[in-house]
Amino acid sequence: MAVVRRIGGYMFRYKGRMLICFILMLVSNILALAAPKLSQKAIDAIEAGVGRVEIKSVIFYCALMLIFYITSAVLSYVLAILMVCLSQKIVYTMRKELFDHLTELPVSYFDTHATGEIISRISYDIDTVNTSLSHDLLQIGASLVTVVGSLIMMASISPVLLLIFAITVPMSILYTKVHSKRVRPLFRTRSQKLGELNGYAEEMLSGQKTIRAYNREKVIGSRFDLRNKASVDAYYEAEYYGATVGATVNFINNFSLSLVTTLGGIFYLFYILNGAGQANILPIFTISLGGVSAFVQYSRKFAGPINEFANIINDLQSACSSAEKVFAVMDEAPEPVDVADAEILSEVRGDVTLSHVRFGYVPQRTIIRDLSLTAEKGNLVAIVGPTGAGKTTIINLLMRFYDVNGGTITVDGKEIREVTRESLRQAYTMVLQETWLFHGTIYENITYGKEGASREDVIRAAKMARIHSYIEALPEGYDTVLSDDGVNISKGHKQLITIARAMLADAPMLILDEATSNVDSRTEQKIQEAMVSLMKGRTCFVIAHRLSTVRNADVILVVKDGNVIEQGNHDQLMEQQGFYYSLYHSQFEQ
Repeated sequence: MAVVRRIGGYMFRYKGRMLICFILMLVSNILALAAPKLSQKAIDAIEAGVGRVEIKSVIFYCALMLIFYITSAVLSYVLAILMVCLSQKIVYTMRKELFDHLTELPVSYFDTHATGEIISRISYDIDTVNTSLSHDLLQIGASLVTVVGSLIMMASISPVLLLIFAITVPMSILYTKVHSKRVRPLFRTRSQKLGELNGYAEEMLSGQKTIRAYNREKVIGSRFDLRNKASVDAYYEAEYYGATVGATVNFINNFSLSLVTTLGGIFYLFYILNGAGQANILPIFTISLGGVSAFVQYSRKFAGPINEFANIINDLQSACSSAEKVFAVMDEAPEPVDVADAEILSEVRGDVTLSHVRFGYVPQRTIIRDLSLTAEKGNLVAIVGPTGAGKTTIINLLMRFYDVNGGTITVDGKEIREVTRESLRQAYTMVLQETWLFHGTIYENITYGKEGASREDVIRAAKMARIHSYIEALPEGYDTVLSDDGVNISKGHKQLITIARAMLADAPMLILDEATSNVDSRTEQKIQEAMVSLMKGRTCFVIAHRLSTVRNADVILVVKDGNVIEQGNHDQLMEQQGFYYSLYHSQFEQ
């Protein structure tokens, strides 16, 4: 019920349109409900046993019935269009809020959830909710009006015949309720398996070159088959047990219709006998031919929605399961808000200090145990060490993608947890090992961190990054459109474009995480020369596996097991002949 209430909350935002839809639905169904009553009057215009037809009455009631049906159909058509438009607005709002919330979630959420699974929430699950809103919700609303109206009309025609439904309807409701408890978890599993399938497909499609290089096509194909089969099995099981609800309820309703026609025929016989004076039967046990016809029509209208509801119960279960997953993402705690009196970090010099920092992504495993370092304004701080030592984790902490478990980090003497995240992150510009480019022109990608930059500034940054000549050689130059993530250019050129982006951004601090990993040695050397001028006056943090890129650093921090075990410039560390010395020689000695 909580899911239904939350969906209802979205609908209530458009209460004016919902009211119009409700009125249209009410009028349309009332007109449709009035038609069988008119047919009763038309049939009863033929006098039983005499055969004399009141032709004017028959024509009048038939014409009126035709008008009612046509008007009802037109209103239903308009209602269907309005409901589709309304559902699209609701889904648009829901999808927008979901995406906006995703942008507010901490980095840790994306570290623990597959991209394909998140995309499945945005696309498939919300589309499933949309289908339910645009069709199932309308069907349920119309069914309720039809069921209540038919019940009233049948009671006015023959209360005794109505007692048949006092037995069959509770049977249908009880069966549907019991069966729904079993079916709903199956739809939840179906949605989960589909999300897992999407996540695996997204992961494998993004690594096609590696897969082909290692001839793993058959292996990943077999693994995909397993996930695909699990998804299909979950889908089949949910649909199979969902379909049995409709079939069973349909049988119960057909049984009730059989009883109605049988008893209705008997009561009509009583009606004739009473009229001929051959019997003295209570009126409640008699019914005219028109009454039988109208009652059968109303009983079909009464039973039809119940059967239809049973048929769409699996769609409703699926929609609720999908909505649960969407709301589960929305209920994820966003990145913690800044403290109440958080300062805005302005006029940043770039003095950074880490004091006895302790951190672990999970409480049971501490990665950084006791890290202390000082980077003064304009310093080039290089962080080196073996894989898993905690180098990238330091960047996560500097940018407050994660908060420290212990110790402090300060910028210009201000503890970073006491300043706004926005101002802190604006003080840095980053070039990461994993490049990211969006669909757009090269010019737009370079100016991503500094919108409104002039073309001259962009060209200057591109020249410093040694990418200008390549861009100029392209048919459209800086207006060349890159496809998603820049897959139509090489990794090296992608890296150079992100470096040009960082060079253009005017931030007092710079982070380079293995920024030259995808370029050749000659280009790397040129970039290093260009970065000398770029880094002047900026506090720079460089994480590198290739020690050739950090020889000119003011300070080199050697990190091992989450601790700084050595500190100094290249010459000083080489003289110590410690861990850095062994790392350096392992890379450069033959």
